[in-house]
Amino acid sequence: MNFLEIIEKGGISMYPLLLLSVLSISTILERLWFWSRVLFKEKKIFNRIMEAAERNWDLVGKIAQEHIHHPLGNFVYSPFRLSNPDPDIFHIALESAAEEQLARMRKGDKILEAIIALSPLLGLFGTVWGLIQALSSIKISDLGTADSSGVTLGIGESLISTAVGLLVAIISLSFYRLFQAFWSNQVRVLRRTGSRLEVMYRDRWMKSEDEGVVVADEDYSFVNIKPPGFKE
Repeated sequence: MNFLEIIEKGGISMYPLLLLSVLSISTILERLWFWSRVLFKEKKIFNRIMEAAERNWDLVGKIAQEHIHHPLGNFVYSPFRLSNPDPDIFHIALESAAEEQLARMRKGDKILEAIIALSPLLGLFGTVWGLIQALSSIKISDLGTADSSGVTLGIGESLISTAVGLLVAIISLSFYRLFQAFWSNQVRVLRRTGSRLEVMYRDRWMKSEDEGVVVADEDYSFVNIKPPGFKE
């Protein structure tokens, strides 16, 4: 039995199942391409950013900007778009960027969820429809005779749609769970990166405030020298 015969014998539900299978495959391939680019470069970008944060903080924004098309680089660069933000604003910028990047990573999940839910139902509908057609042609007097053999064959063929529906749902569910695992790992990566950068930035901010000194002006009145980045 070739592919065209399976489509023909599976009944009317095979056509929407074929559409869902194409949609599932295209979504899976697009997500695999996306995650391969993310995971391949992630460790390198993370190491460069952390090394720069420990040695030369001014390079962190530049390195992140170089990788702005990567979720991690875009996430880290978000607070560096601002001019001398205080630690609370720095935290808010990272938090909003994390939400944006995590939402982008879940692109296609809704499509796979719909396919996982619809495929078995369409397969079951095709089977029920095939059973109705097969049983409607049988007569009680034909039971146990050669005339009922075609009904048995029709019942067997009507189960094709259920098998195809389950196959589409199983494949879609497998990759959906894989992408969910990737997404959960990215939550941990962004959280760890953001926490370390926030601690370092807050430490630098506190040290810059402590650098404020008191000097006398020409009238011998005291003037407080504000730390770098201080705004009234």
